[in-house]
Amino acid sequence: MSNELKIFTGTANTALASEICEYLKVELGQSSMTRFSDGEIYFQILENVRGADVFIIQPTCPPVDSNLLELCLMVDAFKRSSAKRITAVLPYFGYARQDRKDKPRVPISSKVVSDMMVTSGVDRLLTMDLHAPQIQGFFSVPVDHLFAAPVLVEYFQKLNLPNLTVVSPDAGGVERARAFAKRLNAELAMVNKRRLEANVAQVMNVIGDVRGRTCLVADDMVDTAGTLVKTVEALFDHGATKVYACGTHPVLSGPAVERIENSRLEEIVVTNTIPLHNDARKCKKIRVLSVGKLLAQALQSIHEETSVSVLFI
Repeated sequence: MSNELKIFTGTANTALASEICEYLKVELGQSSMTRFSDGEIYFQILENVRGADVFIIQPTCPPVDSNLLELCLMVDAFKRSSAKRITAVLPYFGYARQDRKDKPRVPISSKVVSDMMVTSGVDRLLTMDLHAPQIQGFFSVPVDHLFAAPVLVEYFQKLNLPNLTVVSPDAGGVERARAFAKRLNAELAMVNKRRLEANVAQVMNVIGDVRGRTCLVADDMVDTAGTLVKTVEALFDHGATKVYACGTHPVLSGPAVERIENSRLEEIVVTNTIPLHNDARKCKKIRVLSVGKLLAQALQSIHEETSVSVLFI
């Protein structure tokens, strides 16, 4: 039983967990996740995990707080059941946008969440496309930070889009956009948002030439899609012929799907780090690519103590 690979999942993304298990030819671990009538979570492991190398697949996607608490309770159960090592696999890390004090008297929520995980007993973290890469430093345990870029870039390489320019929707995403542009042999541009005065709509300045070109807006996550849709309009206003978009994490909250449906976007490509809700599944402009194989390879490397860095290329 010692050091046997075991994979478990909470309720956040069971489809992705099953896909990872299928790739690794490992049975999904047996457990029970139920709730008391007041909503309180009850978790039980239904098999022996003593001495096992346990991986818990649980992105902290909506409902964020519920999925996060599920994860912490699961980790505690495995710790108390004498698992040899517990790796939390968070394809999407919630609270990643709150990584610093950008206003007076606010918490650094990313740090609070990382402390919760480590305190509950996480020995290692595997995650993908953190909104702020420095969050890795909030953890006192090893963090393997994967990128969905290989999956997304491969898709757009096959499309062979003419006169391609990769666009960052803000200053913070320029490094990501530059990496995409390099791999796609494309030009690089950026959209800069400016509010001229209070209660006046934002002005979207395009830095770089997009006239007569096909644009690809590259971001790490798509939440309400407000910035995305404004970016698309700004690109068309500056002469772009077609606009595509990609984002690793399809949070798609609030009016996001409606905004995408009504926009001039050709297509937005996302991954399955977060399961799409029903409205998003019906939207023909949203295409989902799987990162299951990438995560499965990382799990195998961590279990076998081999290098994960080859997956970053």
